[in-house]
Amino acid sequence: MRVAAILSPAVHLRELRGFRAPGVDMLIAPALRPSDQVDAALVFGGDGSVHRQLAAAVQSQAPLLCVPTGSGNDFAHALGLHTRKDALAAWGKFRRGANNIRQIDVARIAPHADNQQPASDDFYYCCIAGVGLDSEVNRRANAMPAWLRGHGGYTLAVPSAVWSFRPQTITLEIFDQAGKPERLSGPAMLAAFANAPSYGHGMRMAPRAQLDDGLLDVCFVRRAGKLRLLRLFPKVFSGAHLDLPEVEYRRVPRLRVEAESPLEIYGDGEFICRTPVEITVRPRALRVIIP
Repeated sequence: MRVAAILSPAVHLRELRGFRAPGVDMLIAPALRPSDQVDAALVFGGDGSVHRQLAAAVQSQAPLLCVPTGSGNDFAHALGLHTRKDALAAWGKFRRGANNIRQIDVARIAPHADNQQPASDDFYYCCIAGVGLDSEVNRRANAMPAWLRGHGGYTLAVPSAVWSFRPQTITLEIFDQAGKPERLSGPAMLAAFANAPSYGHGMRMAPRAQLDDGLLDVCFVRRAGKLRLLRLFPKVFSGAHLDLPEVEYRRVPRLRVEAESPLEIYGDGEFICRTPVEITVRPRALRVIIP
């Protein structure tokens, strides 16, 4: 069995203990490449580390095992991998021939031709992407030291981001499964497009999201007062924010995102591109190893 082990910069080689085994030819690499022709890929890190392997994993169809050793591990948690021990147990089953592979969706972002990005470039994400306040919080959290990001960095970045944030008009053109369009538009705090339920270390922005339903869960948060937003922020950890009058929630296979001026889009905690974009689902395009 030939296996690629991708370690994020903060992960030490000692994390490979227990994953090495007789009959496993382990290739330690900075990234997964389709040309590697491996039987599986072990990703040691968080959501961002998984994010950077998605395009190659979709192309090669090599099963991914997420070993949750990053500052944010929401994708691994959505797969039932909450600890390194969980990942090690799942890996043992896989090596012994158990059929513990699940096929799940990935989301694809395609910049429009009038965007600053080349129109031919597509980007993938596995958890949640967003624009507006969401992106500002991500930008601030990513600037923090790694140890602080791993101890609630996203949450710690929220108050300062809210206080300095200026809403602008965001327009979503969403399409249901029959192709019927609907338009959500107006001054907004954020818009999030989810393949998985949570991000930011447990914030359940899209509590109804499922990894293999062929749909994106869209959460559109209209303009709200800053003090009200800060007071209600804890609701996002339980998903109770869906009951707020500022929040609109839809489940769709495709949407377009525009803004009055280009906005940064972050996905899986990483900068992806700027609006305008179209976001679609690639159903069951990613193979993952589960407990």
